Amino acid sequence: MVLKTFGWSFGVTALGLACAAFFWGWEAFALVAILSVLEISLSFDNAVVNAGVLKKMNAFWQKIFLTIGILIAVFGMRLIFPVVIVAISAGVGPIEAIDVAVDDPDRYEKLVTDAHPAIAAFGGMFLLMIFLDFLFDEREHRWIGWLERPLSRLKVDGLSIGTALVVLLVTAMTLAGSAHQYGGHHADKTSTVLLSGVAGLITYLFVAGLSGHFEEKLEEDEEREHEAEEAAKRAGKQPTAVGLAGKAAFFMFLYLEVLDASFSFDGVIGAFAVTNHIFWMALGLGIGAMYVRSLTVYLVRQGTLDDYVYLEHGAHYAIGALAVILLVTVRYEINEVVTGLVGVCLIAASFWSSVRRNRTIGPDGGGDDTGDGGGQAKEREVTSGV
Repeated sequence: MVLKTFGWSFGVTALGLACAAFFWGWEAFALVAILSVLEISLSFDNAVVNAGVLKKMNAFWQKIFLTIGILIAVFGMRLIFPVVIVAISAGVGPIEAIDVAVDDPDRYEKLVTDAHPAIAAFGGMFLLMIFLDFLFDEREHRWIGWLERPLSRLKVDGLSIGTALVVLLVTAMTLAGSAHQYGGHHADKTSTVLLSGVAGLITYLFVAGLSGHFEEKLEEDEEREHEAEEAAKRAGKQPTAVGLAGKAAFFMFLYLEVLDASFSFDGVIGAFAVTNHIFWMALGLGIGAMYVRSLTVYLVRQGTLDDYVYLEHGAHYAIGALAVILLVTVRYEINEVVTGLVGVCLIAASFWSSVRRNRTIGPDGGGDDTGDGGGQAKEREVTSGV
């Protein structure tokens, strides 16, 4: 199971490290390996959240996620995206931007760093919306019950959007006026942060809205699937449910790609703390992205999210923390080690809470689980004499 799921990741790792050593030497080998570990540590929460979406998709779309999806993740976000940033920031064409990235890495790093406030605002708002929608949603299981229980009862339309816009406004008014730039300089990026943040919010609403719409349509038609198939066979046409399944899967796939893009922002920017060589960054971050993809599929196939019910909670809290960190980095530098540790600690805590819950009430929950890491459930069992 492990070899089948992670086989491609192992192969890409060996090939990538071999290429780094062959073309650029042992220094490149070491830095590519470090960047791979950096990407994995920063994106573990991404794998958990991705698994929650991917488990709704069939084996075909899981393969698409691991093939076409990884090409988009590696070549799109880890190689092309930084070049696009350079092109937009410097007002040059893509070919010239590549020349800058290859021939003048110091200028390339400066352009990407100066564009960081816009990147952080876009990615921070996108991730913040994911966290807020999760936090305000009514769920079967609650990890931090004292917080999640009252928030899930707030049935206010647009509460997530309103909260996110308030956070964006506060960020623009307090942090963007003296945004961090290359070389320790600061500049007023208020309008840039506002525009980029609103763009991130709109992107989330558009992609998540479409994927949610088609998912709901698919669920509504499940009861009629058999009848639709029979009618389609008689008429010689494809059943409606299959068409909807394709649309639903496509938009969920699109949602996963945008989600991955948002998670990759901190990895791409943080990579400059290790090296400003574009191809070394692409290799290291690409290898890390492969493991994140494989881990996502592994979690789905093993049913880990069903067995450890608070794991998804921990990942979403890590997303919320990452969103806040991205917005703070508009003005202040935060070491990527801190970012990675916050996510790892939150997920580790949620995993341990899940283990405790399974020990006390069993893996199936044994009834309604209202949270606080299984502590209240244990108290109910002790009170009832179980």
